[in-house]
Amino acid sequence: MFFEAGSPGRSAEAVPGPRVARVIVGLVMVAFAGVYVLAAPSRTEGAARAAAAAVLAVTVLLAQLVRVVPRLERWRGGWTVLVQGAAAYTGVIAFGTSVGILGFVAGSLLLTRAWPLAAGVVASAALIDHLRNGASADVTITCLLTALVVYGLVRLADRVDDTAAARLPLTLAAAERERLRIAAELNRALGDGLQAIAAGSRRAVGRPEEIGGVLAVARGTLNDARAAAADFRSMSLAPEVTAARALLDAAGVEAEVRGGHREPLGPAGALLAMVLREAVTDVVRAETARTCVIETSEDGGLVRLRVVNDGVRTAEQGAGGLVEAAARVRAAGGAFSAGLGNDGRFVVEAAVAAGERPVSLPDRAAYRLSLALLAAVLAGFSVKGLLAVPWGPGWPAAAALLLLASATQLFWAGRGRPGWWPLILAVLSFAPVPVFGQAWLGVAGFLAGTFLVGLPRRASVPLVAVTMASVGTGARMLGLGTAAVVNYVVSTLVTGLVVYGLVRLARLVRDLQAAGEELARAATVQERLRAARDLHDLLGHSLAAILLKCELARRLADVDPARSRKELAEIVDMADQARGDLRTATGGDTELSLEGEVASARSVLTAAGVEVEVEPGLEHPDLDGRVSAVLGTVLREAVTNVLRHSAATRCTIQTGRDGDAVRLVVENDGLDPDAPRTPPGAGIGNLTTRLASFGGTLSARADGAGHFRLEARIG
Repeated sequence: MFFEAGSPGRSAEAVPGPRVARVIVGLVMVAFAGVYVLAAPSRTEGAARAAAAAVLAVTVLLAQLVRVVPRLERWRGGWTVLVQGAAAYTGVIAFGTSVGILGFVAGSLLLTRAWPLAAGVVASAALIDHLRNGASADVTITCLLTALVVYGLVRLADRVDDTAAARLPLTLAAAERERLRIAAELNRALGDGLQAIAAGSRRAVGRPEEIGGVLAVARGTLNDARAAAADFRSMSLAPEVTAARALLDAAGVEAEVRGGHREPLGPAGALLAMVLREAVTDVVRAETARTCVIETSEDGGLVRLRVVNDGVRTAEQGAGGLVEAAARVRAAGGAFSAGLGNDGRFVVEAAVAAGERPVSLPDRAAYRLSLALLAAVLAGFSVKGLLAVPWGPGWPAAAALLLLASATQLFWAGRGRPGWWPLILAVLSFAPVPVFGQAWLGVAGFLAGTFLVGLPRRASVPLVAVTMASVGTGARMLGLGTAAVVNYVVSTLVTGLVVYGLVRLARLVRDLQAAGEELARAATVQERLRAARDLHDLLGHSLAAILLKCELARRLADVDPARSRKELAEIVDMADQARGDLRTATGGDTELSLEGEVASARSVLTAAGVEVEVEPGLEHPDLDGRVSAVLGTVLREAVTNVLRHSAATRCTIQTGRDGDAVRLVVENDGLDPDAPRTPPGAGIGNLTTRLASFGGTLSARADGAGHFRLEARIG
């Protein structure tokens, strides 16, 4: 017999997250404590005493759930452990409850600063059982394993909470790191060029012969800006796909896009964007296609692009305009093919290496904790099982089989999918029962855990039920009484739930970390695309104008020196303005502004999958700098709250004027109308104080239908 607990049940599968983690832990805790409630009538005499023992066991469970349920967090404290300890020891000493229940107390102590006292609790369990003339070693191991499982499950659930909460800071930090990297890169490449243009133009006022040098610098800086914008766009295929769809729609070609790759892409994006651009241009130029499919995929480190259209009659006709694209892809070590498919449609396919992405792999600390605890549980179970096997020729065989079963369970848990592991565990769980008797009945619990973790619910639940029924049948065939049969059956379920809890929580952490990494990648891509847009729309325009002015000043130097000097003076002013555009493109404004925060909010929310609508009702640049800064702070906090506390799919940002007052409204649809009301956090209080210092007000309210509206007003 492994664990002295049991309660049927399994958490409903939902979107992985903190709530799912807490449900899993709660189910395992209930299963652990349930056996002490069920065993109360058989361990004490009289209905009243049995009821009292059951109430005390429930009290121990409730004290444990305080550590699991977030809404009970305010009740956590040393007194909770004292109440739990008093209930557990009273049940054990006064009502005959199994001393295994003291494992809950030891587990609670491991979660506090008083963790050394857990050893004393385990020792007291062994002493009490010894005084009862029980199997002290077996009970000590049970108590210790219960403590370790309680500690591990709560810690893993906390890790799920921390990982979920860290996704937003990770995303914002990734965007900020990318912004700083872009700033450093562009300031080196373009900032020095703009400074050289301004300085050279000032010198050329008195020395016209230097205008040629200024012209060369301006031309080089413009080329650098265009190259940087192209490089930033290459991180994503999204801009090129959007342009391709628009081009096809304008030509009357029905376009279908199927995206299946991860971003950012890096050099692969630039090559595939070039192939897509050339392939779609050929489709439009031919004017014969009715449909065009653009499909991307990623597998084995390769990113693939397929462009399929129905407007090409021969392979030679379709491949004629793609020679240069094919050469560039192959020169980069990629693969390129173009030809008619079996269905008569023309297929262009390119595959290039994805390259390294600047995001780290998920942390495996949670997995290590899970596997360490599972190894401890397996070791404890093996020792308990061997204690029940009489010493003799069969003892080494039992030890070898238990070691094999434990190694199989650990190897499967570390690798993931069960594959053929359930078959091995099934054989190891039931084949030795005729030889080793009831000492082997508990092994089936690990088989149940394998089913729960590795198979869909529709398959795992029936298989776990069959496993439990098989254990009960085996126990009955061995001549055990009804109480023992029930105990073994329930212990099988509890062991399965423990395995499920440890492995499932570790995978929840892994999945949340992976989701956070993807969100960070998306934020990085969004930041680069924003920089590319600003380089093209702002700095590109300024540099093109500077280049034009430089050329004009050079031509006027001999025929109209005064006009040439005037043009050079304007170039100096334009270079200063271009440096401001560069600061905008790099997100390097020295002061927080509403305009910058609107752009940042759009980027981060879009990266998180939230549809953003901006309804500007006032000209942000005309705002007073301090007003713009405080409204930018309000917007940043509002966006943070949308991502952290809601499940929004749409967010609207409105700005406007009501007379002399300036208004900012942020509304999202992610509020759960059935969620309990909570007091406002420190962020809302800080914003209220900031706005009050400017004579402003802040209101935040829900409409009862899932929408939350925050409005800031100044003036």
